[in-house]
Amino acid sequence: MNKPSNRKGKQSRRPAFPIITERFLPQFLKIKKWLRWTAAAFTLMVLILVGTLIYLRTQSLPVAAISQTSQMLDLQGNVIDTFHAGENRRSVQLSDISHYVIEATLAIEDRRFYDHRGFDMKGMARAVMVNVQSFSARQGASTLTQQLARNLYLTHERTWQRKMKEAMYTVQLEMSYSKDEILGMYLNQIYYGHGSYGIEAAAMMYFDKHASELSLAESAMLAGIPKGPKYYSPYLNMKNAKDRQLTILQAMLEGGSITSEQADAAYAEVLNFQTLGSGEQEGFAPYFRDYIRYIAVDKLGINEHLLNEGGITIYTTLDPKAQATAEEVIAQGIPENSEQQAALVAIDPRNGYIKAMVGGKNYKKNQYNRVFAKTRQPGSSFKPFLYLTALQSGFMSPLTRFKSEPTVFTYDEGRKTYEPRNYGDKYLNELIDMRKALASSDNIYAVNTIMTVGADKVIETARKLGVDSPMQPVPSLALGTFPVSPFEMASAFGTFANGGIHAEPIAIIRIEDRKGQVLYEAEHKSEQAVTAAEAYVMTSLMESVFEEGGTAFRVSSIIKRPVAGKTGTTPTDAWLVGYTPELATAVWVGYDKDRKLTVAEAYRAAPIFAKFTEQALASVPPKIFPIPEGVVTVYIDPTSGKLAEGNCPNRRLETFLSGTEPTAVCGEPAAAGEDGSNSAGDGAKADRRSWWSDLKRWWTD
Repeated sequence: MNKPSNRKGKQSRRPAFPIITERFLPQFLKIKKWLRWTAAAFTLMVLILVGTLIYLRTQSLPVAAISQTSQMLDLQGNVIDTFHAGENRRSVQLSDISHYVIEATLAIEDRRFYDHRGFDMKGMARAVMVNVQSFSARQGASTLTQQLARNLYLTHERTWQRKMKEAMYTVQLEMSYSKDEILGMYLNQIYYGHGSYGIEAAAMMYFDKHASELSLAESAMLAGIPKGPKYYSPYLNMKNAKDRQLTILQAMLEGGSITSEQADAAYAEVLNFQTLGSGEQEGFAPYFRDYIRYIAVDKLGINEHLLNEGGITIYTTLDPKAQATAEEVIAQGIPENSEQQAALVAIDPRNGYIKAMVGGKNYKKNQYNRVFAKTRQPGSSFKPFLYLTALQSGFMSPLTRFKSEPTVFTYDEGRKTYEPRNYGDKYLNELIDMRKALASSDNIYAVNTIMTVGADKVIETARKLGVDSPMQPVPSLALGTFPVSPFEMASAFGTFANGGIHAEPIAIIRIEDRKGQVLYEAEHKSEQAVTAAEAYVMTSLMESVFEEGGTAFRVSSIIKRPVAGKTGTTPTDAWLVGYTPELATAVWVGYDKDRKLTVAEAYRAAPIFAKFTEQALASVPPKIFPIPEGVVTVYIDPTSGKLAEGNCPNRRLETFLSGTEPTAVCGEPAAAGEDGSNSAGDGAKADRRSWWSDLKRWWTD
């Protein structure tokens, strides 16, 4: 008998998978579809990302117009001025930045800088959470690269659009530059407050140091400022600055770059901050700085934009010691409450370098540079050009004599007259020679001389020495009635000091761009304007100005070295132009509005010159003026103008151009015309007759 079938039992033994599949099939299909879409989306995103990276790789970064502070350096390499258009910035290589600055900056700003590729994902995730919760872009976790991208190419507005551009530029920076290059750009770009951009400018402003010289304490202080330049500036809030410094030192300690002992010592260190606004010798040599800017822009054609924002370096000839001395002696020499002005310019006669320049008593009140004023009469300080012409002419020698007395001169073929007067109407009323006339500044002798040699010749001589101001060939030219600038006078007198070689003045030695490439280099121009012998004889004559009887004798005790020069006095101007072998200096004092000088006011030029010359050359051993060939020095009798030998009661050492010295001897019978007491040029004629007599005797022997 068959057993009844148990369908229900058989059905219970069937596998459950078909039932499960049927139940979950729709969900499974959805998951499968979702996975396919996810994979496709992921692939698409990867392709887009790769395509974006390739695109960004092929694109150039925007041009970043980063201004660079230009510098002006003195002869010793010290910064005397900076030029910038609102941003004080000076870029340096990463290798020229203290490692403490680098470590402090990385510790507080971007500790994982060398490990990421421009984005700190942990920091970004934290910032995203804060921003989503607040529904705004309130917080960021920008890396150094992101900060650099923002500072170089974008504004600081907090928008999503700006964030997207920032991300793009960050990627491009990371692809285009190495980590060291990015870090270097960042440290040269970041703002450190008070107009200073970049660590070099900040180091100079806060501590008067280069970035390479910063200590740990100084570096930690500066690294904290960019977070909030106003909030963390030690000039504005020292407590906030010290708290920030401590935070950075602790971050450096945690990062292992310093020890706890170093951190404690750095925090306890008392920092020596510069007075705000005193950096880079602000206010030093202001007239010279204006002159350098004028030369660079107007003469050399340096673009104003390049000067203000191009990071160029201008190497100048300014001697900081001489300049400081010049400013000091003028401040001491002119009373503070006086309206009287002064100007001083000093030039090295050997190379034309302008060593010092003061264009007025107070630059803040008046920026007019009187060193270049072609409105002041040089007076008797012009006479050396006249007497040099006389020596060159062959008509006169240092022994040529004219009578010092009131005289009326006729010129222009008798149609005009000229009646010069001596200062104070003082006349010797006797025959005097060239040395006496120069030392005592006798005007009658000077006009006699120009009438003898010709005014045209005097102008020609002055031009050779570097005087470019307009002059007319009239008798009054001998007394310096035509205006000449102190700059021209110093340059011209330097020719005497340099053995007759006129060196064209130089203020800028060279100009370099931010990469050290030379944009301009001065060409040293010099020429033999007069012979060395002629220059030396004139120097010998001008040394008498500082000897007894000379117009500058009262300051001779101040100068402890050989010096030559000439005073000049007009009703409204007072001068002393002089030189040593190393320095030619012109000093002028007077009033801007041609107010007449008192005797005391006129005497102020000489002490300024003497004190400046002695102090500026204090470290230079005194030197005599070298005696060149073509010069003869003999003892003469000043009364007769003859050689002083035997029983001559008076004698004076005198210098001549070879062949112009006297031959007659004091006490011996003189041949006709050789008594040495001639006037109006007869002394020179007697010398020539003596020379001719000697030649005839030599020929017949």
